[in-house]
Amino acid sequence: MKILVTGCQGQLGRELCRQIKERNEVYKNFQVLATDVDTLDITDAQQVKNVVERENPDVIINTAAYTKVDACETDELTAFLVNAHGARNLAVAAYAIGAKILQVSTDYVFAGTGNTPLREYDPIDPPNVYGKSKALGEQLVMATNPRHFVVRTAWLYGDGPNFVRTILKLAKEQEELRVVNDQVGTPTSTVDLARCILALTQTDYYGIYHGTCEGACTWYEFAKRILKLKGINKKIKPVRTEELNLPAKRPAYSVLDNFMLKIIGLNTFRSWEQALAEYLQEN
Repeated sequence: MKILVTGCQGQLGRELCRQIKERNEVYKNFQVLATDVDTLDITDAQQVKNVVERENPDVIINTAAYTKVDACETDELTAFLVNAHGARNLAVAAYAIGAKILQVSTDYVFAGTGNTPLREYDPIDPPNVYGKSKALGEQLVMATNPRHFVVRTAWLYGDGPNFVRTILKLAKEQEELRVVNDQVGTPTSTVDLARCILALTQTDYYGIYHGTCEGACTWYEFAKRILKLKGINKKIKPVRTEELNLPAKRPAYSVLDNFMLKIIGLNTFRSWEQALAEYLQEN
């Protein structure tokens, strides 16, 4: 099986490429074509068409995205160009050669005004430009290629800039940390998500999926657990989101329920605490 991965320099892209190569050492039947913006600009429809026709992958996994949530508020064009139009370009090219496409999406497609875990069938209502661009990306992929998987995830960390590394860095630089305590979600390891994505692409169970680690916490609780596991004694002050004056509105509650993964027997995600502990042992 030949898998084309976009955004291979991102956290999830790196982990997917690592796991695909690892699988190939065991099964000898996996091949990865790792691309990033320098080798495949997903906003260029002709380039996408040319690369996909030439390489002829069985599956395209799109992890490429414009993820600067606050910047999206003032740069809508780039947000929609990458997150919606780019996703459609890949879906069109995949459809033309009969390939599957897996689109990685986000919890930010939900308004986050409730207090119960969100399932795949719950109505979306993005609270910001980033969420709207990702929501349109989902819709365009689903409308363009029937052989699609849409996987929504949240609070991702892995090999690259992320909240965990930011907290550890700030703990060395500041006397006191200020962390939001009124947003609830689920920290998710790229190891768990990549494993799930690769398993899903081996099936024909097309549709929308939620893929996060199990459990929930606030960013404040997440930060406290990070420092505790690292044995760092640092004062953390819980703050309200409104105190930060961020340009983009965030969902207050965006815990995702991996409901459809449970139905098809592919919910292999660990608790967020367990996954985090392993990550911090290795990083």
